[in-house]
Amino acid sequence: VQLLESGGGSVQAGGSLRLSCVASGYVLGTDCVAWFREAPGKERQGVARIDEDGTRSYRDSVKGRFTISKDNTKNTLYLDLNTLEPEDTAIYYCAAVPAAWWRCRGPIGSQRRTDFPYWGQGTQVTVSS
Repeated sequence: VQLLESGGGSVQAGGSLRLSCVASGYVLGTDCVAWFREAPGKERQGVARIDEDGTRSYRDSVKGRFTISKDNTKNTLYLDLNTLEPEDTAIYYCAAVPAAWWRCRGPIGSQRRTDFPYWGQGTQVTVSS
């Protein structure tokens, strides 16, 4: 199983980026998939999630600015980041867990790192003021 993120970069506040996460050796299908981020000196935190039933959820600080989506024909997960703020600076990771494990419950902010067995290597997003 491999998840490979891309699309990170350096932008000014107010800018936009699109992150992609291509899965190989694994079919995203109806499994639960998510984006996390980890800022320097801080814990990894859930940002957005697509549940087994297709429900999308976001942490409060990114609602209305970030959009999670998935293209099953390309086996790819996306995260569109708009109106970026310096506080969004972090390494962004995609993660997946088989639907049968029923790990995606509650707010994305309460999702634990250990809930997801599959992770990408991360892509850096840097937002300057």
